[in-house]
Amino acid sequence: MARIRQIAQQNKTMLLKTGSYYLIHISVAAMVAYAVTGNLWASLTLSLLEPTVQAVAFFFHEKAWDRAARRRAASAVDALPAAA
Repeated sequence: MARIRQIAQQNKTMLLKTGSYYLIHISVAAMVAYAVTGNLWASLTLSLLEPTVQAVAFFFHEKAWDRAARRRAASAVDALPAAA
């Protein structure tokens, strides 16, 4: 449990961003599904599955982009000429 808390604290901003994206995605998906089906329960059911998977994928997508940015920054530092 302590490990989960540590990970959550280290990724607080990203988790908040993921959560807000999740809520927006569910809302849009529910409205589209309702427009297509005309059934409230079906639209709510359909709108929960795909955004849930997307939210998890989005979190790892953001982690990959952060890792790539850190690698680029480290490469840029390594490419600097050595101080005399």
